Amino acid sequence: MKNIIVLISCFITFGCQDVIEVDLPTEEPRLVIDALIRLEDMDNPSVLVQIRASLTSSFFDEVMPAQLQEITLTNTESGAILTLEESIPDTGVYENEWDLQELTQGELELNIQYGGQTYLATTKYVPAVPLDSLEQGTTTLFGDDETEVIITFTDNGERDDYYLFDFDFGEYLVSEDEFYQGKRFQFSFFYESELEDDRLVTISILGIDQDFFNYMNQLIQQSGADNGPFSTPATTVKGNIINVTNTGNNDNTSKNNFALGYFAICQTFSDTLIIKK
Repeated sequence: MKNIIVLISCFITFGCQDVIEVDLPTEEPRLVIDALIRLEDMDNPSVLVQIRASLTSSFFDEVMPAQLQEITLTNTESGAILTLEESIPDTGVYENEWDLQELTQGELELNIQYGGQTYLATTKYVPAVPLDSLEQGTTTLFGDDETEVIITFTDNGERDDYYLFDFDFGEYLVSEDEFYQGKRFQFSFFYESELEDDRLVTISILGIDQDFFNYMNQLIQQSGADNGPFSTPATTVKGNIINVTNTGNNDNTSKNNFALGYFAICQTFSDTLIIKK
């Protein structure tokens, strides 16, 4: 792919325009799967499962939805299978209703057929704890433009917990309970820019396992929190969605043609806060 960059230099008596052709790095589009399933309403016996599929793009190209041949979820314990369908054509959003029990009990397997390749991922439901309180703080770290929010929650002392915090606007943070297991814990998060008056923010806490914790920790460090967990990072971070095509034949093509993204099923608690200046 070649892109033309036009450099214009203006002088007092005349103008000069140079056209420079720049070869930008390109690669074949790669499959990206957003399979983070958040379970917030645990009282509802059924859940609308949504998974998004897209393709990476080269510089300046629009991100395109991926047209999958098939996408299914299987509970390997009960044997139940859910086939997801693209409800609105050409959106890359695949969805279907499923029993909550199937998502929270046993191991779940995600199977994707795309471009003659088979992608597979497995996960288990991970519980979380509610947020005790949210409040706006007045402290800043480096300047007056920051906005502080103070989060309080109580960890479950009967298990080792890992958490993913979603602060809205593509801002994420991970935490583990090594130093506050079973205790009430409070911390501050700072938005880099000052939020406008009366801005409503939604903050969520998600239960995650150690593998997802490590993945998100890498992704946040390498690509910046504002890109979200399923955007293409500056340095590629592999998730748990594996290309299993011809794995028995030592086929390097399938190994290199891996998908980006992650498959996880997380209990989620959310609350809102109105920012005041």
